[in-house]
Amino acid sequence: MPRLSLTPRDLVLMGLFAAIIAALGLLPKITLPLGLFISAQTMGVMLAGLILGARRGAGAMLLFVLLVLIGLPLLAGGRGGLGVVAGPTGGFFLGFPVAAFAVGALSHLMGRPGSVVRGTLACLGGGIGVLYLCGIPYWMAVSGLSLEAVLQVAVLFLPGDVIKAVLSGVVAATVHRGLPALRTR
Repeated sequence: MPRLSLTPRDLVLMGLFAAIIAALGLLPKITLPLGLFISAQTMGVMLAGLILGARRGAGAMLLFVLLVLIGLPLLAGGRGGLGVVAGPTGGFFLGFPVAAFAVGALSHLMGRPGSVVRGTLACLGGGIGVLYLCGIPYWMAVSGLSLEAVLQVAVLFLPGDVIKAVLSGVVAATVHRGLPALRTR
């Protein structure tokens, strides 16, 4: 039976990953048409799920989301506050905890952590697939654009997201080999 309580160690790891996501927001962003941009923070979402597992990864992302919503400028470009959910990328941002959970759950279902291929596949399904399932309908609702119009722009994100998924698989496999104590139960 899975443990439902969080240990102090779990809380520290979740806080550490929330800080890692904030640090990834300091890396330069790449601006796309319509004012949208690619940042390294979604890679952090994938890493949280792969390294911490579903429950702790989602907790880390929930902490990060709450910190941004109360106004801390932790998103790429120094953005923070309730206004971040008003734009077309708000659904992707709100989907961070769901995506981290999905990455961790998929990784767990695929077996022992430490495989670059399994980690990458978990990131493709959870870190990209689930995040897009959260973000695209929200984008459509906020912008009033059709699904076709949103997908025409969203496809521009895919190459960068696939690269982030592969890098996350490599980094997580390396971390699991070097720090086996981080493996989730």
